[in-house]
Amino acid sequence: MQIRPFELERYFARHEFSAKYLLGSSDPEAMSVADLLAFEPRSEEELKKVWLGYTESLGDPALRRDIASLYESISPENVLVFTGAEEPIFAFMHAVLEPGDHLIVHFPGYQSHYSVAQSRGIEVSHWHGNPNRNWAPDMAELPELLRNNTRAILICTPHNPTGYLFDRSSWQQIIEIARKRGLYLFCDEVYRGSEHDAADRLPHLADHYEKGISLNCLSKNCGLAGLRTGWIATKDRDIYNRLATFKDYLTICNCAPGEYLAGIAVRHMPQIFEQQRVRLVSNLNLLAGFFARHTDLFSWQRPRAGTVTFPRYLGSSALEFCDRLVAEAGIMLIPGTFFDMPGEYLRFGYGRASFAESLARLEDYLSRRVG
Repeated sequence: MQIRPFELERYFARHEFSAKYLLGSSDPEAMSVADLLAFEPRSEEELKKVWLGYTESLGDPALRRDIASLYESISPENVLVFTGAEEPIFAFMHAVLEPGDHLIVHFPGYQSHYSVAQSRGIEVSHWHGNPNRNWAPDMAELPELLRNNTRAILICTPHNPTGYLFDRSSWQQIIEIARKRGLYLFCDEVYRGSEHDAADRLPHLADHYEKGISLNCLSKNCGLAGLRTGWIATKDRDIYNRLATFKDYLTICNCAPGEYLAGIAVRHMPQIFEQQRVRLVSNLNLLAGFFARHTDLFSWQRPRAGTVTFPRYLGSSALEFCDRLVAEAGIMLIPGTFFDMPGEYLRFGYGRASFAESLARLEDYLSRRVG
């Protein structure tokens, strides 16, 4: 299999652990093990008892029960636990889709949403968000992208890198389009819980579509990327069994301490979501002020959800700007080229506690360059 390098990850590998000011990261402020254990008084002693042997390949039964409780109509038997969110994306593209199939992907997007499929000879069409409509895709365009060999549609909501959030009506339309054709509908929900107003939160797709796959993890909504815990939920037994079989050739099973800690996080998701939401909204207000002061350099529309936003850079090259920024000031932003997006765009991430300081450093850098 020939697969493209994951451009975004290669850029992070070069700069994430050396740049002092991270302004492009999609994961919010992380929690420590102590922070997580504080939710349950006896958990530290219980963690010490965790057996470090192999774990169940489908995921720890207690964790699957906890995850299932997040949904309206999902049982533990509908939940398959993976290592992060990347593994189930990779598994879906291999175990469910076949060379010659056609996949429609919400775009711009996370590279693995389409590059893995393309590496297997799967045809990919992009369903484009409109930057002039706060990245809303044209609902009338989606049926026009369907082909005789279309097998699946992949959406991401809240969306990376734009922060776009489907409204309930559009989300329901997508389900009906998929249902009419009997298509798989894969919904990347890893940013679910990061809505700036919880009233805007969409239901889980797996609760509402019989051929739907809901993807989630603890990295983007809880700030627990180090646990490397993700999962899919689906009522389709064929999909479930295919993914479970393929997982046997990947990680086989998950990390025992990670699954124990993940269970604590899942049981206390509402509190964690609220902690993150308060920080996101506060930081986004700072960012709004920044963009208002720099309309000569950026064109921006405020997102309703997520930890990231995707303004247009009005200079000549977003990539060159980012390279200069990290080299000269130790500030890391993500150029839109790593999302295969034509035009000059930048991804800002605003979920970190250090955001205000990092943004101030960027503003200082811009003022010195202009001056």
